[in-house]
Amino acid sequence: MDEKLIESGTDGGAALMPHPDVAPSSGGIVAGVVMCVLSMSSIQFGSALSSPIITAYGPAGATWLRLVFASAALAIIVRPKITSYSRSQWMGVLALGTVSALMTMSFFSAIAHIPLGLAVAIDFLGPLLVATLGFGLSRQLLWPAFAGVGVLFLAYDGEEWVGNLPGILYACGAGAGWASYILLTKKVGNAFKGLEGLSMSLLIAAVVSTPFGLASAAPQLTVHGILEVAGLALLVPLLPYVLEMVALRRMPTSSFGILMSLEPAIAAVAGFIILSQPMTPSQMFGTALVVSASIGATVFATKS
Repeated sequence: MDEKLIESGTDGGAALMPHPDVAPSSGGIVAGVVMCVLSMSSIQFGSALSSPIITAYGPAGATWLRLVFASAALAIIVRPKITSYSRSQWMGVLALGTVSALMTMSFFSAIAHIPLGLAVAIDFLGPLLVATLGFGLSRQLLWPAFAGVGVLFLAYDGEEWVGNLPGILYACGAGAGWASYILLTKKVGNAFKGLEGLSMSLLIAAVVSTPFGLASAAPQLTVHGILEVAGLALLVPLLPYVLEMVALRRMPTSSFGILMSLEPAIAAVAGFIILSQPMTPSQMFGTALVVSASIGATVFATKS
């Protein structure tokens, strides 16, 4: 969940809406659904597979390495016209890149302390709050409250609390960053052509993360480690972006938003398979509550 809103923006209070540069169409919905699921799986399994890298290089080091490789790869593809941007465009990507770097470091710090499913569920509260607050102080605020109850179920396995305060605070910070990212992504997406805004924001994020991550990662870097991080950087966020970009041309935005609500559940599956993080029935129920709240907010938004 850490780079998801690199691919998504928001409009009209919807929970997760497509990047503003991408226009949906009604054709090939089945193919779009498959791409959407593959994208979410790539993100969450990529996060789970990042656990050894986070252990080796620290959350800041892992963030820096992934952003360096991802930004370099996308810059080669997009070739942003760096010298042609206005002051307002630069201000937008500077803000978006800074938020992206801090959000990713917070998320990696969270999954270093607490289970992936719990971290993603807490993280998900950020965009869910943005979606509901788009309608003002109304009954829509019940959706994040509903999700919050689900988080409590996730945090308790029936015998003890599985989270710890640092991990929960980091996850809350990632959620706040995700919420900010939603607002900034729309602004940057409207200000740039194609993927130039995304490419520039990733470059800024790599620069911002350098002071935090260079000292942590550089002493431990090996050729094998560089290749491993480069592969994960392609897995997240570049592959998900391509998949979602194509998916959004094949399916309605409402269907896209509902599908993206499944992300906490996919994170729980990835945590179980990759990180051996089992879930009790009550935790599964908590995941279902978070997913249901996100689906409810999305459906209400698309009907309003």
